[in-house]
Amino acid sequence: MTNEAPVLQGTPVVPGIGYGPVIRPAPRPQITTSSDVVPDTAREAEAARFEAAVDVVAARLRARAARASGAAAEVLQANAVLVEDRAWRGAAEGKIRAGADAVAATVGATAQFVTIFEKIGGLQAERVTDLIDIRDRVLAQLNGEPEPGIDIPEVPSVLLADDLAPADTAALDPALVVAIATTLGGPTSHTAIIARQLGIPCIVAAAGIDDIEAGTAVLVDGGTGQIVVEPDHEDAEAVIERDRADRARIAMWTGPGQTSDGHPIAILANVQDGAGARAARSTPAEGVGLFRTELCFLDRDTEPTVDEQIDIYSAVFEAYQGRKVVLRTLDAGSDKPLRFADHPDEHNPALGVRGIRIAAAAPGILERQLDAVAAAAERTGARPWVMAPMIATVAEAAAFAEQVRSRNLVPGVMIEVPSAALLADRVLTHVDFLSIGTNDLAQYTMAADRMSPALASLTDAWQPAVLALVARTAEAGSVAGKPVGVCGEAAADPLLACVLVGMGVSSLSCAASAVASVGARLSAVTAAQCQDAAQAVLSTDDPPAARAAASRILG
Repeated sequence: MTNEAPVLQGTPVVPGIGYGPVIRPAPRPQITTSSDVVPDTAREAEAARFEAAVDVVAARLRARAARASGAAAEVLQANAVLVEDRAWRGAAEGKIRAGADAVAATVGATAQFVTIFEKIGGLQAERVTDLIDIRDRVLAQLNGEPEPGIDIPEVPSVLLADDLAPADTAALDPALVVAIATTLGGPTSHTAIIARQLGIPCIVAAAGIDDIEAGTAVLVDGGTGQIVVEPDHEDAEAVIERDRADRARIAMWTGPGQTSDGHPIAILANVQDGAGARAARSTPAEGVGLFRTELCFLDRDTEPTVDEQIDIYSAVFEAYQGRKVVLRTLDAGSDKPLRFADHPDEHNPALGVRGIRIAAAAPGILERQLDAVAAAAERTGARPWVMAPMIATVAEAAAFAEQVRSRNLVPGVMIEVPSAALLADRVLTHVDFLSIGTNDLAQYTMAADRMSPALASLTDAWQPAVLALVARTAEAGSVAGKPVGVCGEAAADPLLACVLVGMGVSSLSCAASAVASVGARLSAVTAAQCQDAAQAVLSTDDPPAARAAASRILG
């Protein structure tokens, strides 16, 4: 780039280059409320009008979830649950019974819960963007206005925004929205995760982009976090051409996962249902490294039956018949509450009853899920690996492993809590494998809300403290002779994937869209280079230095 072009810096999330004119989300609806009191005789009809609008918005979100896959489907389904949240709807209906019209009630109930979520903080604060988006969609329906969202650009463009609602991000066309940069959000925010799945270069926590006017040409580098404003056109085209060449090389990679000197590393896909697994089969993914099972639990008033679960699990096992499938048991709670479970009222739900801890709040739910997994395995002839989320103690790992083995399944646990990483050697005396969830491991290690833009650099998976725990866990696996994989967003970063392999990680599981880029990058370096890069990264003090150290060695 020429020196004259201003360069802004954000936190890199999804590698790749995007160049084009800036577009911005359409303005949110203007909120005007009436102080007029609705007569007693009209309140029932007003409540019905509110309920009808909510039902329409929920149905639209479910329809989008049905068309989506992976994390996008999970997030959209969770938002459909949120729009029908009994407490939020009850608050709005209470305001209508007191004389407010449906619009004022929607605005008032939302403001009430935004305040609650912000006070709770953590992952619950993440829902504020979602809740405001839901409010605006309900208001648009009540007022007979078009649903808010992002206008489809006529030419490939770069989307800049304060933040993006999951419903908007999931609907983006990567051919027309060639890059995303947001002021808010973190490396593991919903926007970042969905952008990764769609393969759209993405930067978050980018200061200064609010001053860039729509139509301005910008170049976004999702690998470095740089946004070049009005770059020299020829320079930009040269960068784009190199990116095209990289994409062509990546597209030619067909597996299997290994370094250039033949060191094997399994490249697996993250899926959430049979449709996602079948879609992943079109990639070189060698199996499933993270089968999220909570999708079938979230949008329900009652727990899915064992027979219903058997059908859902069988669809994924059949899609990858004869190959490795790692299933994660129900990871609900916090920002993914279950309607049918007795969730306590927690001040900090991210540190509360979530993951494996749901088993105590909803007795029998884990046992029934494991029964369904075992029955699906018997039906399909599979022998899935089964892991529990949010394991914090050796005793929890031992108890879970006993239940899994009693059903002739392969037991493992997620390493997301620092205590489990520190005691990985002891945990491995009870289980057959470990899988590191870097998203939560970063959040808990750094004591930083992963949604906070002010703390985005702390929740970066390149944080040396986080990688030190990854290395410690991988070393414990090597000593025990048991596999250790990574299934968090870190596994989808091609450069970081090489570093993880150098630490001794044996498998990498990522969004299906990232499989080829990770595999192609690994195929271009030796195992010794990966090890050298790992050692160099572990001696650094911050993410930029860690990235620079890895780049010097790996190219």
